[in-house]
Amino acid sequence: MAAAAGPSSSVKETLPPALGSTSQPPPVFDGTTRLYICYFCPFAQRAWVTRNLKGLQDKMELVAIDLQDKPAWYKDKVYAQGTVPSLEHDSEVRGESLDLIRYIDSNFDGPALLPEDAAKRQFADELFASANAFTKALYSPLLSHAAVSDELRLWINSKLTYPSSTTGPSS
Repeated sequence: MAAAAGPSSSVKETLPPALGSTSQPPPVFDGTTRLYICYFCPFAQRAWVTRNLKGLQDKMELVAIDLQDKPAWYKDKVYAQGTVPSLEHDSEVRGESLDLIRYIDSNFDGPALLPEDAAKRQFADELFASANAFTKALYSPLLSHAAVSDELRLWINSKLTYPSSTTGPSS
């Protein structure tokens, strides 16, 4: 099976500073497509990676939000849920990282990231669901600053598959 082709050229990107409570908002709904992220949010990173794999760095402006010092305008004027990632496109704002992966893949130029075959697409959706549950389970204690519980450790271990041999393939 051949690997999916990535963008044909490498785009060097200067990352914008994260906007905080004293920052002015970008000119919302001016026709510019914007991806709102937090650099350290794994959910936002999914959409950011999707944008980059599609080669959309010049077509989709990256707007970093400081979640520790979140600007009020983000929730008031951009995305009422106040979470990242969100995508401003065609005078609408959408959220939820897995939905954004699908939306970006199907609504923008660039290499297809998801399979067209229904069975393969279903498998991809199952992988998304599993990865999403895993990420939420790991990330939630960090957000609440709680210690990782024994219950979480057991859940993680139940989801991991260990190879039967640790010596590698035999010749």
